[in-house]
Amino acid sequence: MTPAARLQAAIEVLEALERTAQPADRFLRDYFRARRYAGSKDRAAVGERVFSVFRHRASLAWRMESESPRALVIASLLAEGLDADVIADLFHGEGHAPKPLTQEERTSIAHGSGSEPPVAVRGEYPAFLQDELVRAFGPALLDEMIAMQARAPIDLRANTLKASAGAILAALRADGFDAHPARFAPDGIRIPSGEGLSVLSRHTLFQSGAFEFQDEAAQIASLLGGARPGERVLDLAAGAGGKALALAARMQNEGEIVACDIRGAALRELESRAARAGATIIHTALLNGAPPDGPFDLAFVDAPCSGSGVWRRQPELRWRLATDRLTELTALQDRLLDQAADRVAAGGRLLYATCSVLPLENKDRIDAFLARHRDFRLEPVHLLWRALFPRAPVLPGDGDVFMASPLTTGTDGFFTASLTRGQSRVTVGDGPG
Repeated sequence: MTPAARLQAAIEVLEALERTAQPADRFLRDYFRARRYAGSKDRAAVGERVFSVFRHRASLAWRMESESPRALVIASLLAEGLDADVIADLFHGEGHAPKPLTQEERTSIAHGSGSEPPVAVRGEYPAFLQDELVRAFGPALLDEMIAMQARAPIDLRANTLKASAGAILAALRADGFDAHPARFAPDGIRIPSGEGLSVLSRHTLFQSGAFEFQDEAAQIASLLGGARPGERVLDLAAGAGGKALALAARMQNEGEIVACDIRGAALRELESRAARAGATIIHTALLNGAPPDGPFDLAFVDAPCSGSGVWRRQPELRWRLATDRLTELTALQDRLLDQAADRVAAGGRLLYATCSVLPLENKDRIDAFLARHRDFRLEPVHLLWRALFPRAPVLPGDGDVFMASPLTTGTDGFFTASLTRGQSRVTVGDGPG
């Protein structure tokens, strides 16, 4: 593909993504499967431009005074330092190149918006989230949002049913990966984003189930459940099972994990992953009504949410979010919490987690839950963490809940709260360390 053809392909992909809820990375994969003539460098160049546009969509639209995919691609070229003549040469309309620039586009290229962009543009987030994000971050808002614009690293979780984190770390380093221990999670390994996810997914250690791809914040959330060998655990919104797999390893494959979801395809993927990982205590249950009967020692609600915490990995999500969707999500989160509460044993735990940074989906939901369920109480996260890992770094947050973000923890944005039904079982220092 010529440079001009790559630009046209990026425009087409961006136009198509406006009409689908499919994740951008999956859409790009399918797009190029149908276009075998595109080489690896073509795929990389188009994909990089598409993701760059999503990461900087607000400022690019501000520059061109237009949100059309074509205008966004033109603005991305301006951001790279290309001048009007070079851009006009690329938009020549011949072959697979984009159509020639219009007079309106030429005027926007020459002059731009001509005013100072508002903070939502500089922070690259939807303006309707302004108040909610101020609630979340206060005066650090812009710094937090700038951190959200960077590419995320690759985090791995060593599957201790098969290998230790130290052994996997040594093997990856021997293979040339710039791998390091995670900052907080004891079984976590971090590799810079440029190392190549596709290469790691073909690595023999992954194929054998020795490690999984999982952001460190999600690993921490799983650990805060305090799951122990022999317990019965409910994973109420399991998806493809990343946290169920982490719980199985923590439980040393002893006990039972019932992983539920409304999506059969996700549960089938979990079954395949569990077989690879050797996690034999996971049983799947398709939700077409009420969840399985309790009692459970631990109910884990990793709730569907806005995904505002994973904007680094899926930058398109920030532009797909709308107020009515947030209303639907908060109602669903409340419903899942209530369903889980009914199945928690006396003295058991309910763990609530989201990959969101919005208080509306996090602290507000916990406060509302506690008002409805007087038999539950919040278990301070700092005590849980210290009990489990006395020598580990202190988790960020207010002490009662875990709150992560790219700026504060270098992880995805994440929230976790632990609730106990009745008396707490936590004793500081009773964990393995």
